[in-house]
Amino acid sequence: MTQKKIRAVYMRGGTSRCLVFHARDLPTAGPARDRILCAALGSPDPYGRQLDGLGGGISSLSKACIIGSPSHPEADVDYTFAQVEVSKPVVDYAGNCGNCSSSVGPFAVDEGLVKLPAQGYTGEFAVRIHNTNTKKLIVSRFAVAGGEAAVEGDFELAGVAGRGARIALDFLDPGGAGTGRLLPTGRPRDTVGGVEASLVDATNAMVFVRAKDLGLAGTETPQAIDADRALAARLEAIRAEAGERIGLTGSASVPKIALVAPPTAFTALDGTRHAADAVHVIARVMSMGNCHRAFALTAAMCLGVAARIEGTVVHECASGATSTSAPVILLGHPSGVLPVAARVGRRDGAPWAESVTVYRTARRLMEGWVRVP
Repeated sequence: MTQKKIRAVYMRGGTSRCLVFHARDLPTAGPARDRILCAALGSPDPYGRQLDGLGGGISSLSKACIIGSPSHPEADVDYTFAQVEVSKPVVDYAGNCGNCSSSVGPFAVDEGLVKLPAQGYTGEFAVRIHNTNTKKLIVSRFAVAGGEAAVEGDFELAGVAGRGARIALDFLDPGGAGTGRLLPTGRPRDTVGGVEASLVDATNAMVFVRAKDLGLAGTETPQAIDADRALAARLEAIRAEAGERIGLTGSASVPKIALVAPPTAFTALDGTRHAADAVHVIARVMSMGNCHRAFALTAAMCLGVAARIEGTVVHECASGATSTSAPVILLGHPSGVLPVAARVGRRDGAPWAESVTVYRTARRLMEGWVRVP
């Protein structure tokens, strides 16, 4: 049978990689589109390698972005994120990926989807992105050089070798992205699966639990966490119960669950030693059943918001970053330190997330056609 070829761009966005498609080159939402995304990335693969596709065998390398004309009056483009399961023929659209979001603005510029101030423009530029998964707006701000998104720069991103051009992502009014409420239960703290947990929904819905309540320090490596199958089963049970409570069932990706701990010294995966006073909080996040090698960006943004909300377990652990006077929350994760700027105020007597800003890099790796049977 002749293979079908579909135009695509292969990009790194933050600490993830993704296949980026024009919406016009794919079928509309439904089984036909999902089959293409699975085949392109190599899913399902019972061996967990995605050897027959462009995925990398782990959740952060099994993603797709679909970019189209804006359906929101304040946006330049629509962006739909797709999380493709590695071992199952499942495409999950329940939430957004912050890392992949960083690839959208540069893609839009390089593909001519937005109009630059002048031909061959060099300077700062902003792309307004409507994420269809969460119905939220994201403003991507980055440098353009000679009419293309800049790649070279001096910004260093933990988890990515080398340096690159910085991309600022402003997530506007991110609360209630999945449930409609910043605190889906109306409380900053609940008991879930026998442990205290904070259920917070900002950019994506999250479940935060203290690492010590599960017998952990919070500085364990992803490999050590993944090797503990009893721990994985308990975390999944807590995640699933929390999902039921807030009306998010049937998704393996949302809500995500994260372990949080007070600041402590740790060694990153590249061997760099970080002192306790270099971070405000330590955390590990699970993604599709495995511990993320860095930190899912939407999870980091939700953590930043949670750190500003009194009563959450994150607020309890986040030493020195709980007041709005601290400009950023410094999150210690397996690959290093991630700064998150979260602005949280009050509206109608309840916490309100005004915005969250994070910084990434992105790079176009390959362009052409992906072949699918």
